Amino acid sequence: MQLTHGIHRAVQICPHKLALACGERSSDWATLADRVARLAGAFQARGVGAGDRVAMLANNSDRYVEFYFATLWAGGVLVPINTRWSVAETGACLDDAQPKLLLCDGAHLSIARELASARKDVCALILADAAQAAAADLPNWEQLIEHTAPVADARRSGEDLACLFYTGGTTGKSKGVMLSHNNLMANSMMHIANLNLHDAAVHLHVSPMFHVAGGARLFSVTAAGATHVVIETSTPEAFFGAIEQFRVTVTVVVPTLLNRLIDHPALSQRDLSSLKLLSYGASPMPEALLKRAMQRLPGIDFLQSYGMTELSPVATMLMPRYHTFEGPDAGYTRSAGQAVYNADVAVFDAHDRSVPCGEIGEICVRGPMVMQGYWRQPGQTAQALRGGWMHTGDAGYMDERGFVFLVDRVKDMIVSGGENVYSAEVENVIYQHPAVHECAVIGVPSEAWGEAVHAIVVTKPGAVLTPSQLIDFCRAHMAHYKAPKSCDVRDVDLPKNGAGKILKTELRAPFWQDATRAIN
Repeated sequence: MQLTHGIHRAVQICPHKLALACGERSSDWATLADRVARLAGAFQARGVGAGDRVAMLANNSDRYVEFYFATLWAGGVLVPINTRWSVAETGACLDDAQPKLLLCDGAHLSIARELASARKDVCALILADAAQAAAADLPNWEQLIEHTAPVADARRSGEDLACLFYTGGTTGKSKGVMLSHNNLMANSMMHIANLNLHDAAVHLHVSPMFHVAGGARLFSVTAAGATHVVIETSTPEAFFGAIEQFRVTVTVVVPTLLNRLIDHPALSQRDLSSLKLLSYGASPMPEALLKRAMQRLPGIDFLQSYGMTELSPVATMLMPRYHTFEGPDAGYTRSAGQAVYNADVAVFDAHDRSVPCGEIGEICVRGPMVMQGYWRQPGQTAQALRGGWMHTGDAGYMDERGFVFLVDRVKDMIVSGGENVYSAEVENVIYQHPAVHECAVIGVPSEAWGEAVHAIVVTKPGAVLTPSQLIDFCRAHMAHYKAPKSCDVRDVDLPKNGAGKILKTELRAPFWQDATRAIN
């Protein structure tokens, strides 16, 4: 199985169908294939051979899509870089991956130039921004494509390494997750079936392409011969506009973006009638938010995906039929769904033994989507893949029908007064309060309890909420030991990583910096 196969197939059966659109730029499949083959030739002319890494530091665009496929076409390995990292974190990634080329857009030119100049023996710099290339005295993306002859697809496939997705850069030493062609094609084949992807589908890419959720979906859409639509900024206005302009049928969002979309004052005036399926993932979806989204977006099917970078990335799905609050299929909206058809999912205790249904343990997964390992980190690879199972670090349980219910990250569990409190459970209650826009629950030091449950809440515009009101609300809806003992109410968004996940590490840091024991 090879990740470029979808391009060859699309050129064969629908060469003049729209393949890729971004703003005013667009390509049909024949044009996209030619551009990819020429860009691959430019990469090879600059030393990229089988297994060599090519890195990209840029915002989403059609050129990011071309980077993905041109790198693979040239025989290389993709290294998408998180644009939210510091210069030091990005430099550490480059030192670890040692790419032959570093590509960037205009927004990241100064950082990329600084990093590339310090690593002349490791990478050359190409600017994916034709307008700025001449002034920057760098190779021009469009001129490279125009003046380079197309090369044959290297056709690397199977267990050949395809991508290094770095994870954990904002919370610790970044790890390069090694995903093969087989890993990502296993994910793509599953997505084609479950998302009903076909050549008439139009997919809107919103998730950052440096993240596996955004990157892997590129391969799924290409394998189906569907149309890619890319927006460069994930604002509600850009989201709505792209759906209306290109008649988008399917997209994927994170809960934080969905929250902004359904609270947008212009939502009811926008034409979203073409959108048939909205999938979501990357972080838990509070049930209250999901219910509100389903009410505000009638006629659209919802589908949840759960997984992680190391799983290419999906292991379970909650299908549209279970997005209901009535009838025999109700009761599962708080779950992450059931195992996808090519995944084994189990719940293990601390000794890697299966636990009974309903008992909390660590979610573990095996199957063709499980990573090859962590780049140059055999010790961490062995620990994560012990016994042939990917240990996700997520705590949860499974019911008698195989539905997986996540309760928290194993490391995020709060132990307060000897009781285990799962922050996701508390957050789900807080999201039911009508004044709450977003929230995070963390453990903070407490002499009385060891750890105390602390909530950090952002209110909706114009809403008024006091800490005592929120605490009373939580106590009315859950056991008192689970309810927050303290609360911060803010009017600015919480810090997030590139995938839209709230950075609890940053939120914890001020509370634990002087403590004798810290939570990572």
